[in-house]
Amino acid sequence: MKAIRRFTVRPVLPEALQPLSDLARNLRWSWHAETRDLFQSVDPERWVSSGCDPVRLLGNVSSGRLAQLAQDRRFVRRLTDAAHELDEYVTGDRWYQSQPPERPDAIAYFSPEFGITAALPQYSGGLGILAGDHLKAASDLGVPLIGVGLLYRHGYFRQSLSRDGWQQEHYPVLDPNELPVSLLREADGTPARVSLALPGGTALHARIWLAQVGRVPLLLLDSDVEENDLGERGVTDRLYGGGSEHRLLQEMLLGIGGVRAVRTYCRLTGHARPEVFHTNEGHAGFLGLERIHELSAEGLDFDAALEAVRAGTVFTTHTPVPAGIDRFDRELVARHFGPAAELPRIDVERILRLGLETYPGGEPNLFNMAVMGLRLGQRANGVSLLHGQVSREMFAGLWPGFDPAEVPITSVTNGVHAPTWVAPEVLRLGARQIGAQRTEDALTVGGSDRWDAVADIPDQDIWDLRRSLREQLVTEVRERLYASWRQRGAGSAELGWIDGVLDPDVLTIGFARRVPSYKRLTLMLRDRDRLLDLLLHPERPVQIVVAGKAHPADDGGKRLVQELVRFADDPRVRHRIVFLPDYGMAMAQKLYPGCDIWLNNPLRPLEACGTSGMKAALNGCLNLSVLDGWWDEWFRPDFGWAIPTADGTAVDDDRRDDLEAAALYDLLEQRVAPRFYERGQAGLPDRWIEMVRQTLTHLGPKVLAGRMVREYVERLYTPAALAHRSMDHAAAGELAVWKSRVRAAWPHVTVDHVETTALTARAELGSTLSLRVLVGLGDLTPDDVEVQAVSGRVDTEDRITDGAAFPLKPAGGPDQEGRWLYEGPLSLDRTGPFGYTVRVLPSHRLLASGAELGLVAVPSEELVEGAGVLMR
Repeated sequence: MKAIRRFTVRPVLPEALQPLSDLARNLRWSWHAETRDLFQSVDPERWVSSGCDPVRLLGNVSSGRLAQLAQDRRFVRRLTDAAHELDEYVTGDRWYQSQPPERPDAIAYFSPEFGITAALPQYSGGLGILAGDHLKAASDLGVPLIGVGLLYRHGYFRQSLSRDGWQQEHYPVLDPNELPVSLLREADGTPARVSLALPGGTALHARIWLAQVGRVPLLLLDSDVEENDLGERGVTDRLYGGGSEHRLLQEMLLGIGGVRAVRTYCRLTGHARPEVFHTNEGHAGFLGLERIHELSAEGLDFDAALEAVRAGTVFTTHTPVPAGIDRFDRELVARHFGPAAELPRIDVERILRLGLETYPGGEPNLFNMAVMGLRLGQRANGVSLLHGQVSREMFAGLWPGFDPAEVPITSVTNGVHAPTWVAPEVLRLGARQIGAQRTEDALTVGGSDRWDAVADIPDQDIWDLRRSLREQLVTEVRERLYASWRQRGAGSAELGWIDGVLDPDVLTIGFARRVPSYKRLTLMLRDRDRLLDLLLHPERPVQIVVAGKAHPADDGGKRLVQELVRFADDPRVRHRIVFLPDYGMAMAQKLYPGCDIWLNNPLRPLEACGTSGMKAALNGCLNLSVLDGWWDEWFRPDFGWAIPTADGTAVDDDRRDDLEAAALYDLLEQRVAPRFYERGQAGLPDRWIEMVRQTLTHLGPKVLAGRMVREYVERLYTPAALAHRSMDHAAAGELAVWKSRVRAAWPHVTVDHVETTALTARAELGSTLSLRVLVGLGDLTPDDVEVQAVSGRVDTEDRITDGAAFPLKPAGGPDQEGRWLYEGPLSLDRTGPFGYTVRVLPSHRLLASGAELGLVAVPSEELVEGAGVLMR
């Protein structure tokens, strides 16, 4: 019989055990081994059956057991120590508190998904895991972050397989009362609410759930409240679900409702108001509009409010392809804003202008969330060095006249939260080597370039660790594979073969990620005979563990999954290659440490970063990857392998896959497997162990989320906070008026004449030329501009490829024709083909970049032809 109503019955903890509730409600337990050990000791069997979730554990443990523990002096002492340690962690000074005083008082960090722990399934893949790691690292460092997201009633889907290997999706209902979250309440005890106005006079209401991530509060908005109609209740039903309007409402609630939730949280708790707003991908971009709307209520006009908002906004793009960006019909967006709906004080046309693709090749009727994010954020970044370059090229149309290299999008390479992803056995080995506290500091705060202490770990210890982790993975795989086959309809009697799946002494390759086509899940199947030879090699066999989810609407991705599953079902190889359904954090925490090789073979350069390989590296797993994302930046042959890529327009997709698959097989056959199985005098794979040692020594410090968050603080958050403080109402109004005046006058800014002291097209290294430039400024003055010379090597088409810009100084003017003279030296500091040009940029003390307005004046073609601006 089905219940007509559901309750969550919470245990009444004895007085001595009250701190258990606080420990369970702070998600620091998800990365703090001692706290997890404490909960496990409450009831080891129920700990496992509860999915290692303290909230569920406490809901299931018997009152008799609780009474017994309350009388257990040793347990109560451990509990008291754990509670005291958590309080010290949450309130004490950490890295951030020792930073210069200009650091931000608070930062609001918005993301559509957060992967904190499997006990709070509010993530789909890399973006959410990255956001969760960002919050955890910020907590460890003491950075005053406030996280903002949505609470999805069904989370992301759970994945299973049909008998023929087709992906099937399931959406279990998540009861917030059974999750490690609590309602944010007003002073009178009623749940705090935010509301959005909808067309037709209706409203979208949401309550605010609070997940405490160490020191960092995470606010999650939930529209499943009685005040909403059925349609509005379903806005936060699923992560990345529904049609276009459904997604728009989710993103309005995240951005606009999220700002209102932050204001409510700060009002109720006294938390410092954020000076910096960081939007993790474009989904939360509407937060900038809400902040403009707030300022318009204080009397600022739209342009001034826009400048004030931009100063304190950081935008991070995570996609290297336009197809990965949310775009909406302009009519749909227009209907949800303006006097009849949300943000009534802002003219709808001004809102639309922020997101429209008004550049060559853009779709003029589509509202682009990433474009809006870039226009609303004074600082922007990609998530690896290569991805920053790709992003500058992809969005260059927003800064016409500038080379992609000068587009104001920088990069901060992602990192991963080591305490979450490093196996306990690895942590214990580190603690044995350098002590527990130094190990914790190295993995959280970071700051060193190398972990030299790894050199002192004996080879035997490293190899024993790697085998132990591999053995644990084999056990995990067999359990999950058995459960999967039972779900697929197999009986126990036909599953005896699973006891022989994988071998703890065989080279183990891991491949796990989302399954869009560009990640090429099935590249390994390109030549099945060669793969069979690898898997079944009599002396150097290979075994492969594969996992991944295709988006529910992506039938192409599901076909890739089915193709892989059908190959793995073949009785000839099913003991050597497995596909595990329902890839998530719990599986990943066993998979990364247990593999010897982490395989990544995307189409370059479509992997923005690819953090799974970082998590594997922290456990001593070696990377075998296409030079994309972070691997392009940090690869060295000392600690991994690069799969050659068949780049070039002359290579079609099929041919490219054939070439790159062949390169992958060659590497595995000729270099990877031989090195793993080769034994030295002591019977150990000496060269393999040395590569593991090099991975930990050199990659370990780089791939940390602590390093990433410190970079955000130093390079983006602190400059944004300083800009925010400089942009008071008067300064914002001044800058807005100045920009309007400059834009109106810019068509009349010209470079009229360029001359140098060079007499020939050849010059000696180290010599200096004198530049004289005449520019027309129209209605502007030298205070409004900077005249620059740009010089450097040139390619065969006379394009400056690695230019350096330096300012020229005004030397006189205006002359009778209104032109201004600028002069300066030009140093010839490089050999070979060398060139220079000059340009005029807008200049103002409150600009973050000379390219910010997308305005530049350069010499005309006729002037270039006659100026002799090229040295050879």
